[in-house]
Amino acid sequence: MSHINKQPLFIVTGASCVGKSAACNILFQNEKDYIVMESDLLWNDIYNTPDDNYYEYRRLWMRIAANISQSGKPVVLCGCAIPEQFELHPERDCFTEIHYIAVVCNDSQMEHRMRDGRHVTDENWIKSSKDFNKWFINNAGNTIPPITLVDNSDITPEETAEAIDCWIKEKMQA
Repeated sequence: MSHINKQPLFIVTGASCVGKSAACNILFQNEKDYIVMESDLLWNDIYNTPDDNYYEYRRLWMRIAANISQSGKPVVLCGCAIPEQFELHPERDCFTEIHYIAVVCNDSQMEHRMRDGRHVTDENWIKSSKDFNKWFINNAGNTIPPITLVDNSDITPEETAEAIDCWIKEKMQA
C-alpha cells in the first residue's frame, strides 16, 4: 500500500505500572482527533526478542499505524518503548514525524502502584520497572528525538490524560 496521507505518530511510553495505560484508556474513550492503540494488543512470545529491540514487533506496529493513518487521523500508540526502537526502521518513512512522551513518577509512587495497585510481588520486576522509569527521567532529553516527560506522581489519571492530550494537539498544530 502506498502511504500518500502521511501523519505524525505519537508514542506514549513509560515503565510498567507508571500509569500510561490508565491515561491512554481515558484518551481512547474521549478523543476524536486521533486513534489511540494499546501496543500490548498484538503481543505474542514470538516477538520476545530483546536482543534486537523487538525489531519485528515495532515494524508490525509501524505498518499498522501507517495504514490507519491513511484515514487522515494520526495514531497514538501506547506501550513501553524508546525512540531507537522506531526511528531506525524503514517504516519510519511512513510518518511525517514521530513524537514521544513518557509518563514517569517518583520511586515511592512507582512502588506503591506496583505493590498495591497491581499486586506485583516479583522484586526483579519492581526493580526493573523503577530502573526503566529512572532511565526516562535521566535520558529523555538526550534521545533522538527527545522524549517529553509528564510526571504523574501527584496528579490523577484524568489529569495525566489531559496533559498528554494537550501535548498531542499542540504537536498536531505545529
